[in-house]
Amino acid sequence: MVGLHDVALAIPDEMFLPFGPGGLSAGDTAWVLTSAALVLFMTPGLAFFYGGLSRQKSVLNMMMMSFGSIGIVSVIYVLWGYSMSFASAHTGDSDFFGVFDNPFSLFGLSQLTEVRVIDGIDTFVLGGFGTVPAIVWVAFQLTFAVITVALISGAVAERMKFGTWLLFGGIWVTLVYFPLAHMVWGGGLLSASESGIAAKLFGVDEEGAASVAPIDFAGGTVVHINAGMAALVLALLLGKRNSFGKTAFRPHNVPFVLLGAAILWFGWFGFNVGSEGAADMLAGAVWVNTTAATAAAMLAWLLVERIRDGHATSVGAASGIVAGLVAITPACGSLSATGSLILGAIAGVLSALAIGLKYKFGYDDSLDVVGVHLVSGLWGTIAVGFLASETGLFYGGGVQQLVVQFVIALAAVIFTTVMTVIIAFIVKPLGWRVSKEQEDTGIDETEHAETAYELA
Repeated sequence: MVGLHDVALAIPDEMFLPFGPGGLSAGDTAWVLTSAALVLFMTPGLAFFYGGLSRQKSVLNMMMMSFGSIGIVSVIYVLWGYSMSFASAHTGDSDFFGVFDNPFSLFGLSQLTEVRVIDGIDTFVLGGFGTVPAIVWVAFQLTFAVITVALISGAVAERMKFGTWLLFGGIWVTLVYFPLAHMVWGGGLLSASESGIAAKLFGVDEEGAASVAPIDFAGGTVVHINAGMAALVLALLLGKRNSFGKTAFRPHNVPFVLLGAAILWFGWFGFNVGSEGAADMLAGAVWVNTTAATAAAMLAWLLVERIRDGHATSVGAASGIVAGLVAITPACGSLSATGSLILGAIAGVLSALAIGLKYKFGYDDSLDVVGVHLVSGLWGTIAVGFLASETGLFYGGGVQQLVVQFVIALAAVIFTTVMTVIIAFIVKPLGWRVSKEQEDTGIDETEHAETAYELA
């Protein structure tokens, strides 16, 4: 089973879904609403994580970029974001070349709350996703879009204009995130659809779906590869901070970093377990897999630090936690607990080594979005082809799943890179960076007229 994202598209054929046996579940609905709140809480957690990693004169701006993402993305998602991602699942209309749905089909979402009384039972006209009302699934998906944009901000810390960031976020979520969400989860080119890439590679089954379905349970491609590649593009286009390579940019508040990592881990149970869309046995397995991979990644990161640097650090522990969470995200519904430990341990090693690449290649990925989210996102997505307990190469499933996972990861990398470059040049006339003098003074004071700490 590959999660509600991949199977929900068969549900809307029943256009009228009541609560009760054979219809919508109050228990599942309550769980998905709780998961949506947990995932929304992750973005303030990310603000603490990124804010703690920043210098003292930049912490407020770093946190504001996360909170600004909540504002701009939430508004857009309600108006046209969900429609671009999932409208065809409800309306039955064709999408645009397998890339995105009509942004106006469900504009404003009022259609999803329309109820009619049929045989004395309140029913939702446009049905639901699985056993939850569609409007509840909107709430859940909205929080994914929010945090994906917020994740990118870590690569542009301390030098990007706040207004430009908000405009970029609004355009990027529209032209990159929503299409990729549709392609992977909404029946588009990177899904199990009969018109998708996987079906073209290995054919379809008796029901017309890809015989080897791509697996992205909760967002390896849509969230982490997507955000990681966008972060790399922006880091290259913006250039380095003034003193990069000459001054040690140390975290100003390590307890903030640990607090942020703790909130992210807590909220990630909504992220991964909530993606099952039901309170069932698979949800329990996803919880265990998420914890196993995260713990293994943290220990592996600390081991790398101990061997390489002679010290195991608090920041390393927090970063290892995030690397493990990222890696298990696409795979959490397909692995055994043992496979999750292996995946997490390798993710911790890979990301601990990858964060040094920015010094070798000379790009300023300020808070290691590329080293953690892109690297562990790629590993987690591709590792499904090795470690999936039913279709993975190491479990006798052959090479097909590995090929499909590699192809969808590569497609996500190419799509995000090209589109982010285009958007960057669209926004360029506004000006990307604050001046050198403003950067030296501190972006908190120059962009927000505030300081995080009033020291006597």
